[in-house]
Amino acid sequence: MVIKKTKSLCPECLKVVEAEVYKNDNKVMIKKECSEHGEFNNVYWSDYELYELAQDSNFMGEGIENPQTPLDKGCPQDCGLCPNHQSHTILGLIDVTNRCNMQCPVCFANAAVSKYIYEPSYEEIRQMLKNLRGNEPVSAPAIQYAGGEPTIRKDIVDLIKLAKEEGFSHTQIATNGIKLAKNPDLAKELKEAGLNTVYLQFDGITEEPYLKIRNRNVFPIKLEAIENCRKANLGIVLVPTIVRGVNDNQIGDIIRFAADNIDIIRGVNFQPVSFAGRTPADEVEKQRITIPDFEHMVEEQTDSKIKVDDFHPASSVFPISEFIEAIEGEPQVTFTCHHHCGAATYVFIDDGDITPVTQFIDVERFFDLLTKSADDIKDGGLTGKAKTIARATVELPRTVDRSKAPDSIDIKNILFKVFKERSYSALGDFHHKSLLIACMHFMDPWNFDTGRVERCVIHYAVPDGRIIPFCTMNTLYREQVEKKHAKFFK
Repeated sequence: MVIKKTKSLCPECLKVVEAEVYKNDNKVMIKKECSEHGEFNNVYWSDYELYELAQDSNFMGEGIENPQTPLDKGCPQDCGLCPNHQSHTILGLIDVTNRCNMQCPVCFANAAVSKYIYEPSYEEIRQMLKNLRGNEPVSAPAIQYAGGEPTIRKDIVDLIKLAKEEGFSHTQIATNGIKLAKNPDLAKELKEAGLNTVYLQFDGITEEPYLKIRNRNVFPIKLEAIENCRKANLGIVLVPTIVRGVNDNQIGDIIRFAADNIDIIRGVNFQPVSFAGRTPADEVEKQRITIPDFEHMVEEQTDSKIKVDDFHPASSVFPISEFIEAIEGEPQVTFTCHHHCGAATYVFIDDGDITPVTQFIDVERFFDLLTKSADDIKDGGLTGKAKTIARATVELPRTVDRSKAPDSIDIKNILFKVFKERSYSALGDFHHKSLLIACMHFMDPWNFDTGRVERCVIHYAVPDGRIIPFCTMNTLYREQVEKKHAKFFK
């Protein structure tokens, strides 16, 4: 059964080809044919029922009002952002270097092995930050410095300060943690400069995954980095790259590790490996992990403390933004990413026990109330707005079953403060007592779908002024961007 037509890439030559997404038994597959390299048939989502359920969170965005590139060849060859892009930037990325102090076989940036040095100057980075903040009608609120290994740059602390100067409310760095481990003062300096989050590469709780994925046992280094961040009170998100047959059996252990260190770890963002280069087709299917695979693994490895039903698409939180936009009367950051790009849940930790938020909040009713309230505000004028906010303040806490909620958190009071008083300190209380458990499945040439690309909310800024969606940057544009702006060739 054909589900939809789309465009994809030939994994061999990266030419844009016609593709179709279809149901086969209970799997969702993507099939395409290249005139030169033949037919490719790969898993898109491993569970059709969950694929269909995710459709409930299919919220369309409106893109940006000031695209940087014109329409010419069509998606994904006009990235910049082009007028057809349907979402604005939630998280901006800037690769501040392609140098790295590791050589990981799974690196989608192919860092440390290229024959040139790509390292934008301080002023180039300032301009890229300005470009992201210049998006209309909603400026990019968050920035991540990546690479390569961003902490290799001697001015990384100054770059964090720069991001704050340019108006970013949230800053983070994606790092392997080596510099943070070896330099105890670095975490403190970054924290004082305004860094909010360390996005820490973390593939397991034993040495084996690191030997296979990173070519060396860096687990002790991860522990040192975490301890130094703890001393600096610098929050961490663990970022495991998950490869079937390598570390997929440690998903539950990683979640428990995060729960045991909730004083400093804010969440875990699992990333199934994205296949780059000329990977043999049988290896792709052998190692592929899709979002449904991940959700089932979590349920099995946490003894059903976190169930498949506890996960929702990342786009499911759109009604929150919609409600806040109606209250404030101004465009807000909205999660209109494609509903098949990622899934997440929040879990509360109480004396080591794990309780997903979905087990004591009626999430569907909660979101429905927000959507209805937003519509009522838009239709009711100032008088209707006041009445709607008052009614929502009463009704939203009623979606909470207090008997099932952890004793250590007053979730009803937090909801009241967040939506009635717009108290961000209350939102902080929520985050510091919970863990975000998420899975982002970035695309590669095998499962590439332009329908997802056009909804991407994670965008790279590059020196020539373009803003490029994550998956097209890493499949099509990275090498040409880096070579064009290389400082010198080795």
